[in-house]
Amino acid sequence: MNEAVPAVQVSGPEQHPSATGLPPPPQRSAAPDVGLRVGIGSCTHQGGRARNEDFAACYIAEQTRQPALGVVAALADGMGGAKGGRTAAEIAVRGFIEGCVGQPITVGVPRISARSADAVNRWIHSMGRSDPNLNGMACTLSALVLCGRRAHLLHLGDSRIYRLRDRELSLLTTDHTLGAPGTSSVLTRAMGVEDRLCADHAIDGLQVHDRYLICSDGVHGRLSHAEILATLAMRAAPEETAIQLVEQAVSNSGADNATALVLDVLSLPETQIADLEIAHSTWPLRNAPNTGEIIDDYELGELLADGPYMRVFRATDRREHRRVIMKFPKPRPGLDAVLRSALLRELWIASHVRSPFVTEVLEPTDERRTCFYGVLPYYEGETLERRLLRRPQMPLAAGLEVSIKLTKALATLHRAGIVHRDVKPENVILETNGGLKLIDLGVARLRQFDEPESFESPGTRSYMAPELFTGAQAEESSDIFALGVTIYRMFSGGAYPYGEVEAFAHPRFGSPTPLSKHRPDLPAWLDHCLARAFAVDRRDRYADAVEFAFELEHGSLRAVPQSLAKLSLYERNPVRFWQMVSSILLIALLVALAHI
Repeated sequence: MNEAVPAVQVSGPEQHPSATGLPPPPQRSAAPDVGLRVGIGSCTHQGGRARNEDFAACYIAEQTRQPALGVVAALADGMGGAKGGRTAAEIAVRGFIEGCVGQPITVGVPRISARSADAVNRWIHSMGRSDPNLNGMACTLSALVLCGRRAHLLHLGDSRIYRLRDRELSLLTTDHTLGAPGTSSVLTRAMGVEDRLCADHAIDGLQVHDRYLICSDGVHGRLSHAEILATLAMRAAPEETAIQLVEQAVSNSGADNATALVLDVLSLPETQIADLEIAHSTWPLRNAPNTGEIIDDYELGELLADGPYMRVFRATDRREHRRVIMKFPKPRPGLDAVLRSALLRELWIASHVRSPFVTEVLEPTDERRTCFYGVLPYYEGETLERRLLRRPQMPLAAGLEVSIKLTKALATLHRAGIVHRDVKPENVILETNGGLKLIDLGVARLRQFDEPESFESPGTRSYMAPELFTGAQAEESSDIFALGVTIYRMFSGGAYPYGEVEAFAHPRFGSPTPLSKHRPDLPAWLDHCLARAFAVDRRDRYADAVEFAFELEHGSLRAVPQSLAKLSLYERNPVRFWQMVSSILLIALLVALAHI
């Protein structure tokens, strides 16, 4: 495990920690002051075997990472019948945990765990095939990732994950073994056996006082369900409980390697969205300020927007000597939490996504801040909405450049597990230096967090995909629809392919108006490209934003130019050509014979 990653690690061939003369691993807690708190204990024993093939470890998030990964606990049991079983177990656990920690936290735990396991499996499989000393190396893997109010499980093999809740012990995994008499130890799935991984995934809701046990078959194979329940239900400290389970399992001769990880859920955040609010929960909402006021050394200038929920200013940072954008939620009875969440959502995404085409965030220091607001960079330029209404209309080359940058901005968000949900020209800044920024992430959907009810169907109606009007959840394809409408409007000078949708109206999506009706000077391939982006059926749209960007970049190469020159008779009808030549030659021959 990387030294920078705080962890509790337990592995063979030790007895339990106290038997080695070493101090037992400390009982650690993740983020002891706020949000998710978990007590952890561990123990391992080689049993009657010559060596210990088990390996287990726990990652404990620093408090600043609490909104994403709280705890990652994993256990692997190397296949003793093959070479390198212990090596496979250690690689599997270390690789899985480090893979989870190393990915963007906005992706979401299911994707993070699946990607990590797939990558480790390919590595173990490759090593087992290329290194004779590790020939056929393989292992089980059972992992538990705690995030917010959920436990995410990944499992393959015959190690197990149990949950004790209200004195009821539940087995959360299924053994991947043949199961027939005499074959219960023969695995049907394991890490490293094949280059493609087939693992079980599950999500379990967390409750305070839940107790989880991850153990190898050396524990559950020796102890009955009732014995495991009795030991866990005693509610001793996690470390003591792990030792008791392992000692009971290896008390008989011929015992297998035995390893146990025990995790106690001590406290939970109120909601997953609340995780975003932890860092700013102490800052009060204030009445929306006015132009000319100075707040925390920010001098408020021009009022850019004043909606029912948010007031936006251009401001001057007098400490850093730069212009910024400041957003102040307007306190509303019963809506303060929603308004806080919306702005925090934008600030959190902007601080975790890195793209030259997505807005950034500027975070003032705690000693400077006195109330809750958002600070964003000020970008010199104009919105795409303003540009499309101005003459001359957007030329093809310039419009394609803007379109490709926008698709790349969306691709970055989608790759991070974020759906923008409000793509439109007003949320696109065309910078004077030629750059572009996609802004306003306040209603974006983060896959890893629960959605509050007020954000079920956000967005601007004229850009919303048909499925959103029937209550479907916004997905990447919905963003692609909105992007297609945005690009259409940019080229058309403001027209909509399906017409503008009025507030509270339920639109009818018939056939879109071809772009050529507004811009006959534009190529037909662009019209076809956009029509696919805002297709009524989401299955007919581009698979992702990357494919859309590729079509915009290379669409002209697929267009077949038509020659304006008239084709010759030979090119149009070679048979007719040779028939005429033959006729002429025949006539010439007959004339020549007549003069003999």
